[in-house]
Amino acid sequence: MRDRLKNQLSYLFFVLLAIFAFYTVFQDNDLGMILVSLKRMNLWSLLLAAVTALVFTMIEGVLIWYLLRGLQGRAEFMKCIRYSFVGFLYSGITPSATGGQPMQLYHMKRDGNSLSASTVVLMTVALVYKLVLVLMGIAMMLFGFSELKQHLGRYLNLFYLGTFLNTALVVVLLVVMIFPDFARILLLSVDRLLVKMKLWKKSDTRTSKIEQFIQSYQKAVMFLIYNKKQVMIVVLVTFIQRCMVFLLPYIVYLGFGLTGTSALTILMVQMSVYLAVDMLPLPGAQGITELMYRQVFRNIFTAEYVIPSMCVSRGISFYFLLFASIGVCIVHRIRFKMSS
Repeated sequence: MRDRLKNQLSYLFFVLLAIFAFYTVFQDNDLGMILVSLKRMNLWSLLLAAVTALVFTMIEGVLIWYLLRGLQGRAEFMKCIRYSFVGFLYSGITPSATGGQPMQLYHMKRDGNSLSASTVVLMTVALVYKLVLVLMGIAMMLFGFSELKQHLGRYLNLFYLGTFLNTALVVVLLVVMIFPDFARILLLSVDRLLVKMKLWKKSDTRTSKIEQFIQSYQKAVMFLIYNKKQVMIVVLVTFIQRCMVFLLPYIVYLGFGLTGTSALTILMVQMSVYLAVDMLPLPGAQGITELMYRQVFRNIFTAEYVIPSMCVSRGISFYFLLFASIGVCIVHRIRFKMSS
């Protein structure tokens, strides 16, 4: 009876999640305009954009598989691909994308992966992702500031804020990874705080498990430190992955039959938008992303195509992937139910 109720609540959660996703998509967007925009775009460009978005998401799963296999000697490829979609889904519906990694960690642990190895892998992927984003932003300020200022206009300060926040996060992640004693103090402090708040009782067993986790965590971090080749591969692949999603507006640009602006310029402008909104406490950075897009891409797509291009580009890079991620999670849930 208890398991049945638990399963029913799980399915109810996914239904509510799907409803929320539909509301998220259409609350600020006219469905009719999106459909008209899709009809005006070249079919092959549309398909290429969709495939690019899917590959972009799946690459994170490939990186998780690559690092997890190196750390614990085993990892199932398709499960790691699922982790990437799980991460995208929960990052997309939680403020500042805070829900993605906890849910990924839950799925990884439930599948039998080491908690310490999974934690280090997700932290490494997040760290490299943020690091690449920051480096691209700094490179743009150094070598493309004139274009940055020209296209961003009044949103330039938001770009600076996004760069600062992402840089700060990179520093924090590095400290936590390189100095496990800091992580130990943090976890034990949280444990003591929760005991004082009487949310749970004092437990020597739990304290011992925290110590064991830190030891395993330290070993995993040391593995990465002494395997610089693997880390460099992750950095390179992440850079390619970032460029793929930043080039989506260029694919849309070509799909509408437009010419005159280079792929590099559109990549730089899209990257600046992404960096500006990435750390804002809004689910999927909704609203502000659309406002920025209209401003910074107006001179590139012209007034006639800037809204249609936004519908297609944003629709594919976020909403399409959101629904694809929901589909992956529902299929996994059904298979898990059938096998249990």
